[in-house]
Amino acid sequence: MSRDRDFTTVGKALSAPARSVFVNLLMDGTGRPAGELAQGAGVSASTASEHLAVLVDAGLVTCEVRGRYRFYSLADPQVAAALEALGVLSVPTPVSGYRRSRQMRHLAAARFCYDHIAGRLGIALTDAWTRQGWFADRESLPLTDAGVDGLRGVGVDVDGAIQARRATTRACLDWTERRAHLAGSLGAAVGRRFLEAGWVVRHRSGRGLNVTGSGRDLVREAWGIDLADQAGPAR
Repeated sequence: MSRDRDFTTVGKALSAPARSVFVNLLMDGTGRPAGELAQGAGVSASTASEHLAVLVDAGLVTCEVRGRYRFYSLADPQVAAALEALGVLSVPTPVSGYRRSRQMRHLAAARFCYDHIAGRLGIALTDAWTRQGWFADRESLPLTDAGVDGLRGVGVDVDGAIQARRATTRACLDWTERRAHLAGSLGAAVGRRFLEAGWVVRHRSGRGLNVTGSGRDLVREAWGIDLADQAGPAR
């Protein structure tokens, strides 16, 4: 066989801007769900699926099914090394704008993931409550008696969460932090309580949250969480 290589397959696979965004996001060695990649590229889920199929067919990306989700990662270290080398010949992508960049930073700090608190704030709360024994373990977050008392103490409707028809607690993978935060009916009850008490307020841009002064005082004094680097200033 010829020692010459046909670069057209790889070239075609990387020729779409969305696919370039995908491989850039995967360059840190993580496996990411299709929805997260779609959001990062600003494309629909169906469009993302088509682009990801091209990358998989080209051997650049692999797909792993984990429960209900499909996680995508670079095929192997050789692909990463090749892309790193190719980056020397490539121009940097332009910043999509200060507004979007700021919004993404804000979402990573604190936001709602459907109905529960996510981002660094959600992770910090889940970590602190696990350390205090409110959850029996960090994997599935089963609620303990101490957790029932503790959350009742800050006004969370624990009884309503337990009686709900959905799972009381669930570990939800945080797409910005790559770790799980509290979800389920209890996570929703916590989110409602934080909003009702004015500890967080919704940001005008959407799911993002601002932590208020009273919220910062609460998490610092009650659970030892310093939000100096967790969430942006309240507005």
